[in-house]
Amino acid sequence: MSSSATLDFGHIRRMTDTRFPHEVAVIMPGEYYLSDSPMIVYTVLGSCISVCLRDPIAGVGGMNHFMLAAPSGFGDSDSWAESGRYGSYAMEMLINGLLSRGGHRGRLEAKVFGGGKIYDGIMNVGAKNAAWALDYLEQEGMPPLKVDVGDVCPRKVYYFTDTGKVLLKKLDQVQSQSIVKEEKQYESTLQKAPAAGDVTLF
Repeated sequence: MSSSATLDFGHIRRMTDTRFPHEVAVIMPGEYYLSDSPMIVYTVLGSCISVCLRDPIAGVGGMNHFMLAAPSGFGDSDSWAESGRYGSYAMEMLINGLLSRGGHRGRLEAKVFGGGKIYDGIMNVGAKNAAWALDYLEQEGMPPLKVDVGDVCPRKVYYFTDTGKVLLKKLDQVQSQSIVKEEKQYESTLQKAPAAGDVTLF
């Protein structure tokens, strides 16, 4: 991993996994990670969305993880780190980061994952998040190469920044309840501070 990635993403937890050839960066809701050297970005998605972007020529790629499309208002108290929870900021930060590492907007390849309906009730937050992400990419001239959104299950996503490949695993109902609890806890922080399946290769 390049030294610049270390400086920019020192708060992101990184680990090794014997199944993979590269170090794994683990991102949580409101975070993103990108690298100009081979890395794997990993996250777990319920109703949240992750957009993976890569410039195959520049060799830089990354992924974000956001829970809501956009804040209800813009306040001075919402810092860039906090506002990464929103798709409108998460996409801007990821794209700008890729461009700063030599990426070109016209070459960016996108993949979109998440947006599951893991909550009971009428409101489908995941579907709204997915629709927003797909519309954003269309408006920006980046139609995704692969989309796996919706359904009623959470997903584990492993994104290879150098090749653009994604390993995706859909989780079972027992694991889903844990994700629901974590997302509800995260959602409560947003309100207080506005601002089993097989692995699939994409």
